[in-house]
Amino acid sequence: MPPIKIRERGRAKKGTMKRLVKKLFKEFPVHLIVSAICIVFNVAANLCSSIFSGLIAGVLTRGIIENNGPYNPMTFDKYYTATVFGGSFKVTTNIPILLIIMGSIYFVGIFAAWGWNRTMAIVTQKFMNKFRKDMFLHMQDLPIKYFDTHPRGSVMSLYTNDIDTVRQFISQSLPEFLRASLSILFALIMMLINSVWMTLIVLLGSVFMVLSTKIIGGKASKYFIKQQMQTGIVEGNVEESMKGLKVIKVFNHEDESIEQFEGLNNTLKDYATAANIHGNITGPINGNIGNFIYVLTAFIACLILTLPGFQNLTIIKGLVAINSENKEAFYSMIVSFLMMTRMFSNNITVFSQQVTFIVLGMAGASRCFDLLDEVVEEDDGYVTLVHIKKDEDGTIHETDEKTRLYAWKHPHGDGTLTYTELKGDIVLDHVDFGYVQDKLVLHDISIYARPGQQIALVGATGAGKTTITNLINRFYPLADGKVRYDGININKIKKADLRRSLGIVLQDVNLFTGTVMENIRYGRLDATDEEVYEAAKIANAYDFIMRLPEGFNTMLTGDGANLSQGQRQLISIARAAVADAPVMILDEATSSIDTRTEKLVQDGMTQLMKGRTVFVIAHRLSTIQNSNAIMVLDQGRIIERGDHDSLIADKGTYYQLYTGAFELE
Repeated sequence: MPPIKIRERGRAKKGTMKRLVKKLFKEFPVHLIVSAICIVFNVAANLCSSIFSGLIAGVLTRGIIENNGPYNPMTFDKYYTATVFGGSFKVTTNIPILLIIMGSIYFVGIFAAWGWNRTMAIVTQKFMNKFRKDMFLHMQDLPIKYFDTHPRGSVMSLYTNDIDTVRQFISQSLPEFLRASLSILFALIMMLINSVWMTLIVLLGSVFMVLSTKIIGGKASKYFIKQQMQTGIVEGNVEESMKGLKVIKVFNHEDESIEQFEGLNNTLKDYATAANIHGNITGPINGNIGNFIYVLTAFIACLILTLPGFQNLTIIKGLVAINSENKEAFYSMIVSFLMMTRMFSNNITVFSQQVTFIVLGMAGASRCFDLLDEVVEEDDGYVTLVHIKKDEDGTIHETDEKTRLYAWKHPHGDGTLTYTELKGDIVLDHVDFGYVQDKLVLHDISIYARPGQQIALVGATGAGKTTITNLINRFYPLADGKVRYDGININKIKKADLRRSLGIVLQDVNLFTGTVMENIRYGRLDATDEEVYEAAKIANAYDFIMRLPEGFNTMLTGDGANLSQGQRQLISIARAAVADAPVMILDEATSSIDTRTEKLVQDGMTQLMKGRTVFVIAHRLSTIQNSNAIMVLDQGRIIERGDHDSLIADKGTYYQLYTGAFELE
């Protein structure tokens, strides 16, 4: 087997954010534009509310000046002129009207916030649904080699931890990032229009906020990534412990298992604690820096008001020209400026808090894109498997009817078609193979399996027996040599059609959540109920299935945990029987079955193997004595071949394995 690769969840690849956002816009352009417009309206509403707060302050100031004290805003029906962005506007001094306008602006802001939150919620769920589907569909087309080199836990984490960080980024970080950026930009522009010098004071204080974000936020991102990595390790340990719980109890390994889990869990706790400490203190630190900036700005404004000769002050340029006659304009400007200062600093804090989640989201998206970037299984075959009818003289005709007779449809370069009847003639001709380049595991393998013959592969673990059957399925490309099926190079046969003509029973049985009927029908989805019953009878599984609570409709869960190992294997054999393939591969098919059950299965297998080419991998040599040919492998080479009697007479490796097996029995 090829070496397993474990890639850490490190930094995202360059361009990941651009690729993700581009994919988002491709799928939901209208939704995202609507969300962006709503965010702009929300930011604009917040800015307008700041301006109106300043105008109300100006009105109150003028009212107090003209009335030499408090006044009734309901009866004070006048206007004063304010200069906003270089233009003169008449502003009513009726505060209730201003408050109604201000409330309307807040309502627009609230409606806009509701709009982009609702829209992004819809976008997020639809996008994640499609993203998971794209990943899963792409994964189905990946070669077996990918799964040989990537741990199962690592692949599973793509659909849990990594995909969740992408969801967090889309639903929260992306819109908050945009809203905070626009708020900072717009607030900065407004502050510069009001007063350049006071804006410089705010920017000077903001430098400390940026530095704290870079230093503390950077550490938080590092620990959050480590936390994500360690979470996957802990989940893998829990899965392993649950799967091997019986072994743990049998060998009294509970204390060691707990100790191992506690070590991993404590590491997770340390990373999570450090991540959350750094992540949680960034906001309060920046918030307090923002408060200090706010107080400092207000203090300087009050200091300016108390300066002698205020009427000659020209350093501050505000909403209106400042002089002794319109002193209230300064109050209007400073109230707006302070609110914009608060908006500016608060959004820097929001921005800093989203940095960590953006980093995590991009790291998760990068790993998901790595899966989508994996090269799918290549299939340049053009020979297909079709249903046929045969005339009395043996002439083959292609048909759409499901005749259960098949032929290879072989198109040629000159435009002609030939049909080769599917018989199950398998030839491996001087095959070399290696999982990795320049490291062969099979050397010069030649095997000839004629239709109806049983070929047995024996040898020590790692000798290459299963690898040979994998090559027949085209799970891996050959390094050299050829494999022919009914005289056709299997590289010319479409993989789906090739595998449809092969039945396989593995040592490790995989049952799926569903009924017994559905699990057997997995071998051929169009099989009728009667064909499923017949396949169960062939595998001698019918009787025990009928004794189940609901017979063939009994629900199986947890990989058939409610069945014995032997019963699970019988269902697997029935699944291969219903496929009715001309070539059968049995990889330790009876290894999990007791001697009595094995006799029943062997009787069924004898019927199943009639007229079929069968490759049998077995360590229990008593099950292969009737094989037409036995291949003895050692370190990827065939060192002996022949039938049982001839190999016993040679007294070589097979003789030693066979007699040694009986001595053990």
